[in-house]
Amino acid sequence: MPLKFVDRQVGPRDSQLNTMLEAIGLKSMDELIKQTYPEDILLSKVPDIDSRSESKYLSELKEIANKNKNFRSMIGMGFYGNEVPSVIIRNVFENPCWYTSYTPYQSEISQGRLEALINFQTMLSSLTGFKISNCSLLDDATAAAEAMRMFHDLRSRTDKKAGKNIFFIEENIFPQVLSVIKTRAFGLGIEIVTGSYKDAVKNGFDKMCFGALVQYPAGNGEVNDYTEFCEIAHKSNILIAAYCDLLSLALLKEPTAWGADAAIGTSQRFGLPMGFGGPTAGWMSTSEKYKRNIPGRIIGISQDRLGNEGFRLALQTREQHIKREKATSNVCTATALMAIMSGFYAAYHGQKGIKEIAINSYKYAHITADLLKKNGYRLATDNFFDTIRIEGANIKDIKKKAEAKKINFYYDKDNIQISYDELTDCQEAMKIFDIFGITPKACPGFKFEKANIMPRETEFLTEKVFNSYHSETEMMRYIKKLERKDLSLTHSMTPLGSCTMKLNAATEMMTMSWPEFQNVHPFAPADQTEGSRQVIREEEQDLAKITGLYACSIQPNSGAAGEYASLMTFKNYFKANNMLHKDVMIIPSSAHGTNPASSVMAGFIPTIVGCDENGNINVDELVKLAEENKNHLAGLMITYPSTHGIFETKVRFICETIHKNGGLVFMDGANMNGQCGITCPGFIGADSCHLNLHKTFAMAHGGGGPGVGAIACTKELAKYLPGHPIIYPTHLTINNKLTDPSTFNHMTAVSAAPWGAAMLNTVTHAYNKMLGGEGLKKVTSIAVLSANYMAAKLEPEFKIYYRGDNGRVGHECIVDLQNFKENYGIDANDFAKRLMDYGFHAPTLSFPIHETLMIEPTESESIEEIDRFVEAMKSIKAECEDIKAGRADKEDNVIKMAPHIAQEICANEWKHSYTREQAAFPLEWIKENKFWPTSARIDNGYGDRKLITSVK
Repeated sequence: MPLKFVDRQVGPRDSQLNTMLEAIGLKSMDELIKQTYPEDILLSKVPDIDSRSESKYLSELKEIANKNKNFRSMIGMGFYGNEVPSVIIRNVFENPCWYTSYTPYQSEISQGRLEALINFQTMLSSLTGFKISNCSLLDDATAAAEAMRMFHDLRSRTDKKAGKNIFFIEENIFPQVLSVIKTRAFGLGIEIVTGSYKDAVKNGFDKMCFGALVQYPAGNGEVNDYTEFCEIAHKSNILIAAYCDLLSLALLKEPTAWGADAAIGTSQRFGLPMGFGGPTAGWMSTSEKYKRNIPGRIIGISQDRLGNEGFRLALQTREQHIKREKATSNVCTATALMAIMSGFYAAYHGQKGIKEIAINSYKYAHITADLLKKNGYRLATDNFFDTIRIEGANIKDIKKKAEAKKINFYYDKDNIQISYDELTDCQEAMKIFDIFGITPKACPGFKFEKANIMPRETEFLTEKVFNSYHSETEMMRYIKKLERKDLSLTHSMTPLGSCTMKLNAATEMMTMSWPEFQNVHPFAPADQTEGSRQVIREEEQDLAKITGLYACSIQPNSGAAGEYASLMTFKNYFKANNMLHKDVMIIPSSAHGTNPASSVMAGFIPTIVGCDENGNINVDELVKLAEENKNHLAGLMITYPSTHGIFETKVRFICETIHKNGGLVFMDGANMNGQCGITCPGFIGADSCHLNLHKTFAMAHGGGGPGVGAIACTKELAKYLPGHPIIYPTHLTINNKLTDPSTFNHMTAVSAAPWGAAMLNTVTHAYNKMLGGEGLKKVTSIAVLSANYMAAKLEPEFKIYYRGDNGRVGHECIVDLQNFKENYGIDANDFAKRLMDYGFHAPTLSFPIHETLMIEPTESESIEEIDRFVEAMKSIKAECEDIKAGRADKEDNVIKMAPHIAQEICANEWKHSYTREQAAFPLEWIKENKFWPTSARIDNGYGDRKLITSVK
């Protein structure tokens, strides 16, 4: 009999489960569930989802995929056709060494990703002219919203006191970008004003304006000179953000040349599939004086213990966990994998190649425009890059002819918009001429000299990395060189608590590469995208079943974005019911750092409730807070199982208390891997929850993103979920019936694409369909068993910080190292670095409790791998004992000096008081498959004092 998918998904074999149960003193899984979960939250039956084999699933999905029509989309609007290099698809996108790695917080074992990401930053700085760039945001629209937020924070004390609160947006902007900004502005209490930049130049700005956004080229394709606009704005202390088409900057003046203060956009045109909307890589670049204000992650150059250059996350590393409600943003997940691909794309093509691609887009747009004008068509503008807008044409006739040739244009009222791209050639151009009734004998020639307005006058991509790897052989080897510097799930377990680094199964991942899903434009007509829409609809319905809630939206494109979108759904509900005075949001002190930040972004006031000595929410304190704030209580943000890794017994009472006092309950789904099939948020009492699909539901972490933060909610809240200005969202399709849009009051969008990072949907769709309801329950049960087995194996040497009423941990456990500094002179960070020498990524460090390690083995790890990790932990503890006993030096010891790299181990001179073998091979089995960190311990302070964010 072939293995079922559930057996492939889990690590321990059935024969090993009894061994694990015996180790914790139990005889059955049912006993474990009864001892771990409060009885009143247990479901009587599993979610109603049938399972199927891998082969059957792939066969069914292929039938669904074939419902998509393979039209050539020239819709543009932020999503463009391009040639994704096979060398990057094969060696990065489809390579588990790249897509299963975690966010590079542990820099010494992440040098490959970090180098690839600093290449991305360098690319952005080179093209935009700004010295500081981040290593990706979620998408272009959320990047624009982040720029508004940053400018709002940067107001002077005088302007804050005066109440400057208006953000001006040039009216010729993509509607989805405007929609996302409006969502963010509502939560922050910012007023949005739209208008023509020409009117602002002529009449000046409102005296209450603090910032502005322009699009370059504009939404209709027009290239405008904003120099005077910026000069006038700056005289009034108004900061300017430029939404830039990154490819256009190969031919057009960089935004610094005409006065912008920040640039934002997406790198989708740099080697990323349209994928029905994403994932893409949003980005922001700005001047050096705003380096501590720019949201998201920044890669910086530092040095390691041996004086070698090393890369690291700089400045904002996990800043929301430190600043919480005072964080500059709630951005946690970036889109690292997509940024990495775009960086490799730029390196593969170099300046010459990128410029040729830009010229190709520019050339065919201008050839078409010239012919159209000669044949009586009216264009919106003569100044454009790659997009032409035709006014007053017979849309019905043109659309019919275009679709007959399997080509999509963008139709806006009485206008037709066509965006040319990397894929356009003479043959395609001739088809387009024919659609408009023009029949030249051949495609006209075109000699490009420079852009007809705002031509670029500076060089770009002159750095070595963009001038070294232009053959596939060299690019393949460069990618492999960086890959070897990174630790991922291909090497060993990644035991990060609350991050759920489980198997990203090959069958789940491989379908993302299918062209039926990769090449679909998010704004393509519904009858061309039936396959993608069916996947989304089924995924949302399954997630609603799993959560025990009514409706679901997958639009939020990160976990933190899901938190925020849930709270904005609450906000929209309150607005519709005249309850905007409800602004108090109760949040446990143990909550994820993004919870308070998301609360502030949604316009709520975080009110912290403490936890007791056992890690449970202080119920008496919560009841008091809820009653005291009854008239203004918006709700509660709660994580379940708790951030301390236990299932609180009074969780239903807590939810009832909030409801009794007029509030709503948001459940953070970061720990949903401890719920699926056994309990669910809806049954417990939540009104809404977010789900990290890149955790529980098997989407890969991608070195720090992309992610999906799907949200589910009750029937009462369903009509307030995120909407979209161009495409009607699927989550309003209830029970397979399209609901009348007029009955819904959904909010504006939270991401640029209607279904967020839609290309990722097949992963979670596959996970749910192949496991089914019973499989989900088994997976959850084994995840909890693995955590309890690990806790039992570690406990003789380590204190396990929290346990539930019956002595059980949940799906993760917290190891206490708080006395190690006093007893051994070793802190939790030292311990984490030493684990690298054993071939392991560190568990979650000092969260939620300082000087602890939070460990989550997941269901995917075998008993052998768990035992290896336990042996490594105990071995390091023994090394600590050697220090205490004086057998090892207090400073020059294997832990303080960790990690050890091959360069040092193989050097002629050995300067340490311990042996090379103790450093590199502390346990015998490490010799069989040694992973070598490529940097010794990185000096974080040095990198921040001398911040360098691009390569030469």
